[in-house]
Amino acid sequence: MGRLGKLALLGAAGGGGVALWWRRNPSACPYNQRFWVQAPHPFITRERLREALAPVPGERLLEVGPGTGYYALPVAEWLAPDGTLEIFDIQREFLDHTLERARAAGLSNLVATQGDAQALPFEDDRFDGAYLVTVLGEVPDQRAAMRELARVVRPGGRIVVGELFGDPHMVTEGRIRAHAEATGLEFERRLGPKLGFFAVLRVEFTAL
Repeated sequence: MGRLGKLALLGAAGGGGVALWWRRNPSACPYNQRFWVQAPHPFITRERLREALAPVPGERLLEVGPGTGYYALPVAEWLAPDGTLEIFDIQREFLDHTLERARAAGLSNLVATQGDAQALPFEDDRFDGAYLVTVLGEVPDQRAAMRELARVVRPGGRIVVGELFGDPHMVTEGRIRAHAEATGLEFERRLGPKLGFFAVLRVEFTAL
């Protein structure tokens, strides 16, 4: 093997090592690496999210981990004029970035809250629906996050989880189904191939 081949092999091994470390140590994408969330999203497109989430003007929806607003801005437009999109992130920089982009686009129906997805600071049944895209795997306790989403979304509401192959924190469909069963959610359907998909979950009605 030549020198360039050896360097390429070492680079691939190093990249694999970093990916493995990220997978074993879930954490949010730092703001200074935001270019990752600004890149094109194959399979998990905005239009496919719209099909999965089925937003209706006038609703109140929640996005956990909006990044720089890749999905937030079109969702806010879909909810206009009377609906509200609340964006939630552990990093204030991402919230401020998304709000600035919304203002530049003439959108005024976004509300930002900073906090931890494992303990959402919202009352029960606040939202008609919620979504998070390539975010669940970054949360140390995924079940806690799913349980919190099930709590703050009204009965009958939907929670959409987007995942993409290549993301070191990707959560498989099987794991999402297991999380749903453990947290009182119904796995309704998957949109898109397993390489990149949206899972649609439904908050079950509690028996009286």
